[in-house]
Amino acid sequence: MEIETVMNYLSNSINLDGVRAEEIKKSLANDVQEELTHAQNLAQRIKTLSGVVPGSMEFQASQKSLQPPQKLTDVVAVIKGVIDAENGAIAQYNKLIQLCDGVDYVTQDLCITALGDEEQHRREFQGYLAEYEGS
Repeated sequence: MEIETVMNYLSNSINLDGVRAEEIKKSLANDVQEELTHAQNLAQRIKTLSGVVPGSMEFQASQKSLQPPQKLTDVVAVIKGVIDAENGAIAQYNKLIQLCDGVDYVTQDLCITALGDEEQHRREFQGYLAEYEGS
């Protein structure tokens, strides 16, 4: 999920057009590194636990709502896609935190930290959405 988010944030941070898009593009560009760090931390943890980090052939994309919009000035579509992706990440991290409880405190801690980051990203984009929709 984190790698897919990196890909989509990167594409949207470059593809969006228009004056109204500038703040969103900057925010997404900044978030690319944080999402990449989440992916790197998870990958390192998988390796530490004697797992194998999957390659691109095992990649299955699922973030339909975060694809670059047809109209590259459709900033609201991107904002809603970000919120949707963050909701997915939050749900996944909550699930992992529960699965790790009492079993793997290191992975649980890693997921708790990432969860906080994802909640912060979601809140930021909920604020953007409220502003763009005039709420």
